[in-house]
Amino acid sequence: MINKLLRDIVIGVFVLMLQQEGLLAQSSAPVNVVTSSVPFLQISPDSRSGGMGDVGVAVSPDANAIFRNQAKTAFADSKFAIGANYIPWLKDVADGVSMTSLAGYYKLGKNEAVSGGLRYFNMGNINFTNDGTTILGSQRPREYSIEGGYARKLDEHFGLGLTFRYINSSLIQGSVGGKEYKTGTAFAADLSLFYQHKDSKGQGAAAGLTISNLGSRIGYTNDNTNKSFLPANLCMGGAYTWVVEEDNKLTLAVDVNHLLVPAYDSTNGGADYYHRSVLSGMGKSFGNKDFQAAAGMEYNYRNQFFARAGYHWETKEAGDLKFFSAGLGLKVSEWGFDFSYLAPSGQGVNRNPLSNTLRFSVLFEL
Repeated sequence: MINKLLRDIVIGVFVLMLQQEGLLAQSSAPVNVVTSSVPFLQISPDSRSGGMGDVGVAVSPDANAIFRNQAKTAFADSKFAIGANYIPWLKDVADGVSMTSLAGYYKLGKNEAVSGGLRYFNMGNINFTNDGTTILGSQRPREYSIEGGYARKLDEHFGLGLTFRYINSSLIQGSVGGKEYKTGTAFAADLSLFYQHKDSKGQGAAAGLTISNLGSRIGYTNDNTNKSFLPANLCMGGAYTWVVEEDNKLTLAVDVNHLLVPAYDSTNGGADYYHRSVLSGMGKSFGNKDFQAAAGMEYNYRNQFFARAGYHWETKEAGDLKFFSAGLGLKVSEWGFDFSYLAPSGQGVNRNPLSNTLRFSVLFEL
């Protein structure tokens, strides 16, 4: 059961990250796989985006905007909003693995807003092995990020956002297999743009662009030559909202993502990966094939009832995950409740960690 749990938990990039740190043995690592540390930063934390195939860079702002596009908050209709999200992870495989997040914004005036956010990823209890049979130790890995952001309108239609983030990754502590490990820390920033052109009824187009997780590399030992890249990402997207008889709105949205991290090539022991600077790695990343695309829709009835659906697609280098998702939302006075469900998809290493999972979000706004 331990080995099966380890194989499933590393869906995405966990196994590659641990292999690079020497915690899991493998006869020959994959070549040209695009991987990074702290992959929890790539998880869509809120149920609204989760129900729309993980789109979010250009949809209307809400309490979780800091995780998707900070610039949107300057265009928010509400003065204040706060939200809490909970995601079970590998629900039908392991217990105690989950991500919890909190986020919110406050408008300082008509044209500017500040935001804050917290993400906490709990990986439960894991036994690390060196050959599939010898247990090196048992740990309770945890990761979290704390972030703050500022957004400002540049004019009636354009906005700019900036987010700063502290990252703490405690995968393993102490001596394991004769090697000393410590908590990894890093700092990162997001730069985001938002465009909106809608009429008084709310009909019109929006577009967004975010470059996220630009920052220092992160390591888990005292070896400064063995640090991994953060999951720097370029996201571009657009959305259009139609208004039918004022009470009914339909939004269609599309996002495209590209991971700004160089591919990990095992043929030279990963030297090309580890010896690159952050800027050099970003430049090299445009030669990788890590792309994701998502499309989603949201039906809005009187800003009280919401129905959502979406589809998500990835290249093999990004994880090769493909899935449909759906969600519902309900707003009662100042309170909002969102649910999303990801349909079972994939098998083995291509199984989505959120398959068969119901996600939940609560929001409050004034």
